Formats: sequence, C-alpha cells, structure tokens
Amino acid sequence: MSRFTPTRLLTALVCAGLTLGASAQDKDVRLPDLGSSANALISPQEAQDYGAAMLRQMRALDMVLDDPMLDDYINDLGYRLVSGSEKPKEHFSFFIAKDNIINAFAAPGGYIAVNSGLIIITNNESELAGVIAHEIGHITQNHLQRAFEASKKDTPLMALVLLGAIAAGAGAGAGDAAGAIFMGGQGLLMQRQINFTRKDEIEADRAGIQTLANAGYNPDAMAAFFGRMEDTLRVGSGGDLGGVPALLQDHPVSMDRISDAKARAGALVARQKQRPNGSTLDKAQWEKSTAPIAFVKDPTSIASRDAKGGLDTYLLMRERVRVLSGDAGKLASYYANNLQGEAGFDTPSNRYGYALALIRSNRGAKAVDELQPLLTAHPDNPIVRVAMADAKLQAGRRAEALAIYTELNRQSPRNRAIAMGYAKALTEGGTQDEARQAAAMVMPMLDNNDEPELYRTYARAAEKAGDPVRSGEAYADAAYLSGRPFDAMEQLKRLQQRPDLDYYARARIQARINDLTPLVMELRKRKIQTDDNPDGRSQQLQNGENCQGRLCFSATNAVR
Repeated sequence: MSRFTPTRLLTALVCAGLTLGASAQDKDVRLPDLGSSANALISPQEAQDYGAAMLRQMRALDMVLDDPMLDDYINDLGYRLVSGSEKPKEHFSFFIAKDNIINAFAAPGGYIAVNSGLIIITNNESELAGVIAHEIGHITQNHLQRAFEASKKDTPLMALVLLGAIAAGAGAGAGDAAGAIFMGGQGLLMQRQINFTRKDEIEADRAGIQTLANAGYNPDAMAAFFGRMEDTLRVGSGGDLGGVPALLQDHPVSMDRISDAKARAGALVARQKQRPNGSTLDKAQWEKSTAPIAFVKDPTSIASRDAKGGLDTYLLMRERVRVLSGDAGKLASYYANNLQGEAGFDTPSNRYGYALALIRSNRGAKAVDELQPLLTAHPDNPIVRVAMADAKLQAGRRAEALAIYTELNRQSPRNRAIAMGYAKALTEGGTQDEARQAAAMVMPMLDNNDEPELYRTYARAAEKAGDPVRSGEAYADAAYLSGRPFDAMEQLKRLQQRPDLDYYARARIQARINDLTPLVMELRKRKIQTDDNPDGRSQQLQNGENCQGRLCFSATNAVR
C-alpha cells in the first residue's frame, strides 16, 4: 500500500479552511446528529488526508512526542472513549504534541492532539480522559463542518491561511519563528468566530460527559479539571508550565458552564446507581458490558494495561511524558532533589521518571541502580522491564539487556516499544545475523504505521543486514513521514539509479516516485521554502505584510 497520497492531500489542503478556533459559554444547547452541506466541500477522506498532512508538518517542526509506548497509551485511552461516543465508527487518531502549554485540540479527520503540558498537569486518568472526551465531542458534533459553513464569506482568506502549515517549516534556522508562524494563524479570524462557537463548547462538554460515563470513567472529571484550572488562574499561579491561560482562552469557563457540567454528570451518576448493583460502572464492568461498538484492547500493548502489581500505568506514563518532553539533565536534578528532600515524593512513578531522566542524560549505570528496587518489587511489570533493558544496554551490559528484550518480545511479539528497543540493541554493536533478525522483526510493523522512527529503526537494521535497497526505501519513507517530501524524492531517485535493482525493487521505487511527484510539484509551484527545499522562495510572513499571495495558515487552527 502506498504511503504517499498527495492527490487527495492537495484537495484536502484547499478545502480544509474549516479548522477554526472555538470557545464557549451558552446554555440550552441540544445535541443533534447534525449533517452538513460542508461534507460536499470536503469529504471524510480529504479531511483525514489533511489531518495526516498536519501531523507530518508538526513532525517537521519537532512538535510531536513520538514514542511507541506513549502512542499505545494515548490511543488505547482515546479509542476506549471513542467506543462509548455517539460515532464510534468514525476515524480517529490520537497523538501527543510536544508543548508545555496546557491545551488540546481536534483537527479534521478525527486527529486529536493532547499537549504534553496538559498530561503532566492532570491528577488522574479520568481528568485526562475528560479533556480527550471533550475533543471527541467536537468531532462527533460536527463542529468543524459547521464552522466552515458559518464562515463561507471568509473562504478566500482561510484558503491562504490554510497552506501555511507547510510554509511554517521554513528552514532549519527558523527556530521559534517557525513555531510562531505555525501558531499565528489562529488569531486571524477568532473575533468573528467567537459568537458562532459559543455553543460548541457546551455541546462538546455534554457529549464528552456522556462519553466518559459510557466508557466507565468518572463523568464529573471534566468539570473538576476545568474548575481546578480556573481556580489556579484565579490565584495567579500557572505553575512552572505556565500554560493555564491558553487552556482557558481556547475553552472559556464560566461558573454556569461548570455548574451545567456538574449537573449533567450528577444526573448520569444517579442513573448509574439505579443499576442492580447500585454502583457506577467501572472500567472492568464496562469492558464486559455492551458499548456502542466493541472496544478491543491491543493485545500487544504494554502501556494500555491496567495497574499491575501496584503500579498505576497512568502515573508511569505521566512521568514518561514529563521526561521525554523536557530537559533530561534538569529533570534528573529535579527528581533527585525532591526524592531526597520530600518524603511524599518518593513514589514508584517518580522513581521511574528519575530512571528515565538518567537514561536520557547518558547515565545508564546509575539508572540500573535506581530501577533495581522497583523491578524487584514489581518483577512482572513490562514498562519497568523495558526501562531496565534500556539502562543496561546504555551501561554496557548488552547481553543482560538482550536477555530482557528476548523475553519481553516472546510475551508481546508485535509490540512496537519492545521491538524498536530490541532491534536497536541487536543492530548497534551486533553481528550481521543479529541485524537480519532485527529487520525481520520490525518489517511486519511498517504497514499502516506513520511513525518515522520505526522506519528509521528498520532502515538501520536492513542496512547492516546487507539490504541497502530496502534500507533506502525505509529512509525515504521516514523522510516523508517527517514532513520532508523533497528529501524523500531525492533519496528515491538516487536509489532508482542503483545498477543492482531487480524488477520488483525498481517497480516499488517507481511507484513511490509517481505517488510523491504531484505533491512535490505543487510545493515547487507555490515556491514554498522548507528545510528540504532550499530553492523555494521564502514564504515567511514579514512585518507589515498581509497574506495576499502567501501562505499563513496554522495547523493548530483547529477546534479546541
């Protein structure tokens, strides 16, 4: 299956001006199953292609926290909620944005981003689920289509604003400027949108609260979280993350709105208590009940399992987000100081976070020492075991690391987090036969997967295994998925010139080139400058210039 779909993508890019900011405070809102004539302007497939393009561009700007274990966790949580939503069969994809601002957003095609800062600030999984359920509500209530219809008069401006998601990656030296361009489009039409979107937030709240209850979470969690954020802002303390205003600006909160959410949650709880067992439906009971569509756990996932042996997966994943999205050296000091000076801070999840920070700051031997008591207390926890394997590999204890990975892979043979760690351990410092083993293990996971690092892992293994053609194809795929289509094209063209290609390899490469050509030609036609297209004329917005003839869209101009 081709991974390049530029023809539909170009149509989606032209039509996807429907991504607008949202806020809200109105009451007495119904929850209709709204159809929309906007569906005639952008099809579900085009919307999905746009969302995928947005994700690739965010990756080009290093705005996505790509980690297979966290990806498993956030998608398992998201799909648990989707299965209890009004439209459980629609396409959804969940990912973590590498941003310490406390926020989340929904984009066309069911793409839902949760900022790392939001995950870090939550107190429990129900709070996190509440925010995600709210964003799912924006999708199921057709707020994107409705916003597009309500702003048809702005279509020419939004079409220009739209494609700037590509221009945002304007060179390696763009730094904060690229992020500013990426974020900047949201304010252009906000004032004229706000009156239309007041009802959207209430609708998303109500749909989300019902989804929470259907999925076995505390239906009051959404109101509790927004209330806590409002209290934090009221006392003037945004914490070290400092992102509370962004959340409340995109999701305006009033006492009426919080009261409405609490009342609806209370009604759902009262209804649940009328069940024969007289209690709310917890997650274990929910999994045995009849949901709108059956939710099936990913059997290969190690991060989606419920608390095992006293370790709460949510707490471990929260610390993983903190470490992977922050400065490892500073976080190692943060954990060390608090573990030494605060008795209440000494928890398994914080010990796990400390070990991850040590690994990421190249102190594997110390990480092994920190992890050993945790592993002794919880010997069957796969999350801790993966961390120990990584720490031992970094500490030079490769044989011990491989032994852990071998057993983990036997237990979960198609888990990406395990496979990628195992493949890297086999490839780095290993023999050609070990590299072949790594490539054979990872290759089946490439189909229908859009994580660039998975392709790079396979490419490195295939290269060492003596298969430069497959390696080159995988490197090209990784470049495309990382938002670098020109690099991908050049790699494919160089690969096509190899004299040792057989018929099948040449056909595969030519098919990739044919798929990618329309997108590359369109970007060149628009003279859009990116890291991998230095010949393009810079499209960065200059002070005092307007958006006529240039591309100024922010892909985060999505329904919040």
